[in-house]
Amino acid sequence: MVRALSADLRDRVVAAIASGLSRRQAADRFGVSAASAIRWQQLVTQQGTPKPQQQGGDRRSGKIEARADLILDAYAATPDITLAELQVLLADHGTQVALGTIWRFFDRRGITRKKRRRMRASRTVPTS
Repeated sequence: MVRALSADLRDRVVAAIASGLSRRQAADRFGVSAASAIRWQQLVTQQGTPKPQQQGGDRRSGKIEARADLILDAYAATPDITLAELQVLLADHGTQVALGTIWRFFDRRGITRKKRRRMRASRTVPTS
């Protein structure tokens, strides 16, 4: 997986640019690409720091977590509600999500959507 270059290196490149080197000269001096030096200087201009953005993590569950009360209330009122019915309910309230998103919502909470109880294991033959 690709990692961001260190904040120390970014600071040194930006400081070299601020001291009078061109972006390409600073990039050559520190062994980074010219495009990186240009981007880091733009970040300083826009945000005040060349610090990298956070990488990875979950960026999508916030959309459905905002409607957690609605989903859990619907599930409590009708425990056998289907994921498709929940999808329609969410769409009616302005949140378009896929069925997998709803499934992961329940999985994070340890709520199973299984409709029937598990059968006990057979003592005579293996079951699948």
